[in-house]
Amino acid sequence: MRLMRASEIIKRPVVTMRGEDIAQVKDIVYAAHGGAVGGFTLAGRGMFAGPMKLGLRWHAVAALGADAVMISDESALEATSIVFAAAAAASGRAGGDVLGSQVLTDSGVDLGTVIDVIIAVSETLGGQCDVVGYEIEASEALGTKGTKLLIPLPDTIAASAEHLMVPASAKDFVSHDLAGFGAAVLAFRAQLEGTI
Repeated sequence: MRLMRASEIIKRPVVTMRGEDIAQVKDIVYAAHGGAVGGFTLAGRGMFAGPMKLGLRWHAVAALGADAVMISDESALEATSIVFAAAAAASGRAGGDVLGSQVLTDSGVDLGTVIDVIIAVSETLGGQCDVVGYEIEASEALGTKGTKLLIPLPDTIAASAEHLMVPASAKDFVSHDLAGFGAAVLAFRAQLEGTI
């Protein structure tokens, strides 16, 4: 599993296996429950290119690498309405933008405000691309108000337009850097499942 910030994927080129640079990532489409990446909206390449009416569902991605999103060919692209509908169908409702949302524990403690989304990309072809945490601007409750911290998420989350709910124990697994965050996510989820 490789971790990356969602903001690092924006503007990443979409390239076919023949080496054709056909688009770039405009936005990430999340499944409404917040647990997986459903796909991407796209923009054209070049200084004056604007948004495209085509998107890319996650299942059509051959690889999400450090420098490009790889697809077999242009037939992998679909109307953005199909990409949004597929993400909504994964949970029965449409997703939304979580940036700027307040992260609250299930005991009512404000942990901070979301400034980025942390995703885990499977190293296997056709593997999952899941939301595993948030980068937040910490509140006073974490003792480091205003600093950037990574907070792990359970497999599924509760969310409204302004608030994202996490178990209170999530604050015990915060991390300061991406390098050690994968272990924190695994330990947090194991604790939730009662396996540690």
